Amino acid sequence: MSVVTRTRPLAKMAAPMVSRAVGISSVRAFSGTPRVQNKVTVVGAAGGIGQPMSLLMKLSGKIDHLSLFDIVNTPGVAADIGHCNSKGKVMGYKGAEEMAASLDGSDVVVIPAGVPRKPGMTRDDLFNTNASIVKGIAEQCAKSCPKACFLIISNPVNSTVPIFAEVLKASGVYDPAKLMGVTTLDVARAKTFVAENQGMDVDKVEVDVIGGHAGTTIMPLLSQVKGANFTEEDIKTLTHRIQFGGDEVVKAKDGAGSATLSMAHAGAYFAEKVLDGLNGVKGIKECTFVESPLTSAPFFASPCTLGTEGVSEIHGYGQLSPFEQALVDENVPALVKMSQKGIDFVKNN
Repeated sequence: MSVVTRTRPLAKMAAPMVSRAVGISSVRAFSGTPRVQNKVTVVGAAGGIGQPMSLLMKLSGKIDHLSLFDIVNTPGVAADIGHCNSKGKVMGYKGAEEMAASLDGSDVVVIPAGVPRKPGMTRDDLFNTNASIVKGIAEQCAKSCPKACFLIISNPVNSTVPIFAEVLKASGVYDPAKLMGVTTLDVARAKTFVAENQGMDVDKVEVDVIGGHAGTTIMPLLSQVKGANFTEEDIKTLTHRIQFGGDEVVKAKDGAGSATLSMAHAGAYFAEKVLDGLNGVKGIKECTFVESPLTSAPFFASPCTLGTEGVSEIHGYGQLSPFEQALVDENVPALVKMSQKGIDFVKNN
């Protein structure tokens, strides 16, 4: 059963789009907006993404209660982060028996839980392990904090977000406005790589990235970057690098991990923007992977306005170049299959 608790304006496919791409440069990105009062839970807080992301969220000074959950080590992580001289209490919970307490009353739940990629692995290779982890987390969230916003980092996002949705539907608590796959790192990479290529100020570059969060389903809209002058070769090279930036990190770490620090930064940034929206800050627009009417894929990333109930509006992606349109035509069927893979997993497990 699907329970939709609010409606959202449907976007027009070819409508001109005005959006502000993410600006991720330093902890200073957390300043400049009023402090909010919220409980945020990080599920997977002792991992390679969870620890630095939790630290950044503590340093924001915007969270009253930062709740950290993982299977092991979380009390130590919480004690360590709790010594930072910024506002907000930090509590650590470990083990399945403490998950409910960690989630109870949460306004936002950020989920980087799961195993990381290793050299030679694709995000889909993670599916069998991480699908079970995400399903279990979703089941507990449906009981402990059904009205929270859920921000999914656990890969493969193109399948884990549908898994989360199906579990919430089965419990009668699904609100599509409050379930978001975190694709912010794709935008961060796009800004960084475009700025390097064009000799532009990275803090002023705007790049929207649509589609999904895996390989070629990551589709940067380079034709819409203001002030840029790309060659055809630039577009092909940059698009590929943005799509497979995660592989670049996995290879560089030589078996020692995947993109943990940049993902932590992107996850903390996006969580902060969701919090700002929940607390009434106007004009927040970020790319995120949500249930969407834009294509035949049930979930699709595009610029979205964040408001007091989560995603308040899904925006169209404007006029595409022939190169970008070809990417969309090729990858929407892949996104449909990836979503169905998640849906089938819940039905069969």
